[in-house]
Amino acid sequence: MNLRKKSIFKLSFSALAVMLVMNSCKQEVSSSTGWNYNDTKNGGFEVVNYVEQETGPGLVLIEGGTFTMGRSEQDMTMDWDNMPRRVTVHSFYMDESEVANVHYLEYLYWTSRVFGTDYPEVYKKALPDTLVWRDRLAFNEPFVEYYLRHPAYQYYPVVGISWLQATDYCAWRTDRVNERILIREGILRENPAQVNEDNFNTDAYLAGQYEGLVKSPLQDLSPNGDTRKVKMEDGILLPRYRLPTEAEWEYASFGLIGNTKDERIGDRKTYPWNGHYVRNSEEKYKGEMLANFKRGRGDNMGVAGKLNDNADIPAEVISYLPNDYGLYNMAGNVCEWVGDIYRPLSHEDVSDFNPFRGNVFQTFVTDADGNIDEKDSLGRVKYRDVTEAEAITRRNYKKADNKGYVDGEETEHIRYDENVSLINDRVRVYKGGSLKDRAYWMAPGTRRYLDESLSNDFIGFRCAMIRVGSPSGLGQADKTTRAH
Repeated sequence: MNLRKKSIFKLSFSALAVMLVMNSCKQEVSSSTGWNYNDTKNGGFEVVNYVEQETGPGLVLIEGGTFTMGRSEQDMTMDWDNMPRRVTVHSFYMDESEVANVHYLEYLYWTSRVFGTDYPEVYKKALPDTLVWRDRLAFNEPFVEYYLRHPAYQYYPVVGISWLQATDYCAWRTDRVNERILIREGILRENPAQVNEDNFNTDAYLAGQYEGLVKSPLQDLSPNGDTRKVKMEDGILLPRYRLPTEAEWEYASFGLIGNTKDERIGDRKTYPWNGHYVRNSEEKYKGEMLANFKRGRGDNMGVAGKLNDNADIPAEVISYLPNDYGLYNMAGNVCEWVGDIYRPLSHEDVSDFNPFRGNVFQTFVTDADGNIDEKDSLGRVKYRDVTEAEAITRRNYKKADNKGYVDGEETEHIRYDENVSLINDRVRVYKGGSLKDRAYWMAPGTRRYLDESLSNDFIGFRCAMIRVGSPSGLGQADKTTRAH
C-alpha cells in the first residue's frame, strides 16, 4: 500500500477492536465471590469485555519468541561486543517503516502551534540538524536546504535526529494517538486551540490533571457515581510508543517467522531475507538489490539506465521487499536508534527475557497527601527517580538508575570516565546498515554506538509498542506466509 494514502490517525486493526460492554442484559458474575460485575446495586465494580489490543497507526504485530541474538557474521571490527546468546523477546508492535519526514514535520508543526509563542525553545529543541548533510569536500548543500521540507522528500526517512529527539517524538505520538482514540470514541471533542499546558497528555489525563473538551464521558457504575473519565482498566487507551530495545529490533529484523516449521528454525538468516546474497533471486526481480547500501568505493547506486538500488541518498521508507513480518528497510537505507545504553558486554550481562540495558525507575511527583502533583508548564505530569530509601525493601532493584548495573559504577574495577571514554551512560546503540555502509553492517546482529545528543545524515528511527495480552493475536492470516 502506498504510504501517501495512509494517515497517522487512521487506526488499523490486526484483529477485532476493543469492545466495552458496561450494561449488558446478562450480568457477568465473579467466579471468585459470586457478586455481579458492572452492577450499581452491589458497588459497581466494572469489568470490560476486552477482546484484544488495537493496532495503533503505522504498527505491525511482531509475534515474540526465542532467537540467537548477537553476531551472525564475522567480527570484522574485532570489538567482541556482540557475542551470540539465546534470548526470548515478548510480542510487541513496530512501525512497518522508518519515521518519514512528513511524520516529523507534523510533529514540528504541532509543537510550533502549541508551544511556539510562549515556549519557542520546545520547537527549537525538536528541530532536526539539517547541517549533518554538509561535507567539507562534497557539494551537499541542496540536501541541507531541501531534504527535510521539500515535498519530493516527504516519505523519505527523517535524519539529523538525535536519540533524545527520537524519544521525545515517541512521547508526543503516544499522546496524539490516544487523544484521537478518545475523540473517535465520542469521549472528547476536537480541540485545535490547545496552547501551552492545555494540551492532551496521556499521563495527565489518567492522573486527573487534564479535562479537555468533554463530549460524552463514560457512565460511572459506583453507587454515588454519575460519569467518569476513561481509566487504564477500560482498555481504550494504547500503551506508549517508544524506541524498540536492541533485542526487539534485532529480532524483528531477522523475521524468523517465515523460517519456522513447528518449533524448528531450519534456515538461519544472515540478513532480513533468506540466503547470503544481497540480490533478489526470484525470476521476476532477478539481480535487483534487496536494500539500499554502498556496493563499493564510489558506487552508491549503480550505472545510469540500470541503477542497482535506485538510491544515492536514503530511499523512500516503503521501498524494496519487506521481511517476513512485513517490515520495510530493516537492512540498509538508514541505521536506526534503539533504546539501549551501549556496553561491550551487555549481551553477557542482560536478562535472557526481554534483554535491555537502560532502566531508570521513576514514580510520580506527589504532594504531602500522596496525591499526584500538578502538571508542569508544558502540561506533562512530573516524574522523579525512585529513591534508595523507597527501594530498600525491594529484592529486584535497589536504586533508580540501573544503566550501569553489573558494569560501570556497579563494579569497582570498571569505571567509565565520561570525559575521556566514548563508553558512558549517554552513549546509545544504533542498529542496521545504511546507504553509506557495506553489506556487512546490514546483518541484524551488528551494533554501533553514538552519544544520545548527536545525529548524522544516516541514522533515523522507528517506533515500537508493547503487546499486551495474547502474544499472537486473533484473526491473523497464516503465520507461515512468506513475504517474498
